Amino acid sequence: MNELTLKDIQQAAERIRTHAHYTPVLRCESINQLAGNDLFCKGEHLQKVGAFKFRGAFNAVSQLSREQLDQGLITVSSGNHAQ
Repeated sequence: MNELTLKDIQQAAERIRTHAHYTPVLRCESINQLAGNDLFCKGEHLQKVGAFKFRGAFNAVSQLSREQLDQGLITVSSGNHAQ
């Protein structure tokens, strides 16, 4: 597996930009106090299908060639990834 680079992340963000919902970065003061630090949570429960998995799945499928897609695509999930 190749090492992930900043350029890889930027390219993935561009691929999904017009397809993923914008989700906010959230703070929870009570958790910050317990942790003794500022923690931030990405509200991906507000994403399509209610989970972060949309971003990774869309990014992966969008990189398949026409020939690969013509062979079909099968995914397996026991949860909301299958939605």
